[in-house]
Amino acid sequence: MRKLSGIFLVGLCLGAVGAVVVTARHSSAAAPQPIAVTEFVTPTSATPTPTPTSTPAAKTELSASSATPAPAAKGEPAKVNAAALGKIVGDGEVSAVVFDRERGAAITSVRADRAYTSASLVKLLIALSALEQGGPVADVQRMLSRSDDDLASRFWTAYGGPSIVTHWATKLGLTGTRPPEEPGRWGDTRITASDIVRIYQYLLDHKSIAILNALHDATERGADGFRQYFGIPDAAAGQQWAVKQGWSCCRPTRMLHTSGVVGHYIVVVLTEYPATVDYATGSRRVTELVSTLLGG
Repeated sequence: MRKLSGIFLVGLCLGAVGAVVVTARHSSAAAPQPIAVTEFVTPTSATPTPTPTSTPAAKTELSASSATPAPAAKGEPAKVNAAALGKIVGDGEVSAVVFDRERGAAITSVRADRAYTSASLVKLLIALSALEQGGPVADVQRMLSRSDDDLASRFWTAYGGPSIVTHWATKLGLTGTRPPEEPGRWGDTRITASDIVRIYQYLLDHKSIAILNALHDATERGADGFRQYFGIPDAAAGQQWAVKQGWSCCRPTRMLHTSGVVGHYIVVVLTEYPATVDYATGSRRVTELVSTLLGG
């Protein structure tokens, strides 16, 4: 597996918290393995170089011992209002949070408590439950990096189903997160941008390396063939990132979400569109939203 850069981890583990929020898929588990979570080590590599959007940047081990933040390839995030984001999303809905971990405050927060269907973002909670109960680390990481629905369904069934959502909502104080009405439809979990920010804060504060490495190793194509580099990966090309994406349609609308960490920022953009807006169009809009939030 590719590793995360020391510079990137610094931004992840030593920064204070700051945020921008914009509102804009089952079998038995394999033999359990222990979770390998260790302290970050400092690699000798340094500045990441820009790469084409079709190829992810080189990824090395995260580090908590360096004090140098990852350099930004574009401008710094600045406060963006709902009207500006609304123009980009058009006939869709958007919620967004950009959380600055160094300042411990949100730079932008737009409709952060509006509820959306989670699509694959709930895999973050599925992963936490699977690892908490001694699930297979490699398979959990594959579920995240390739957004593998078959693995998600397997883990959902094996590690609690809807109780996965209620357990973590209670533990992390996720006030807007609800399990799906139909117990087997994990992708219909309800979420908010502010709650997704809290999940990333937990992952970073608790040094959940198995999960963070998987998010940093997200593949350009998901297990279903969908291109999952819209949003953060495309908008933050040349920077170090770790992401979990979500997409779904049509019950009855289309969802396209991007979430993750860019340097010392937690970025969450949730969007909902009429089903008539295709994935290509929605993906472009989400990338433009993130670019605007990051000062691009």
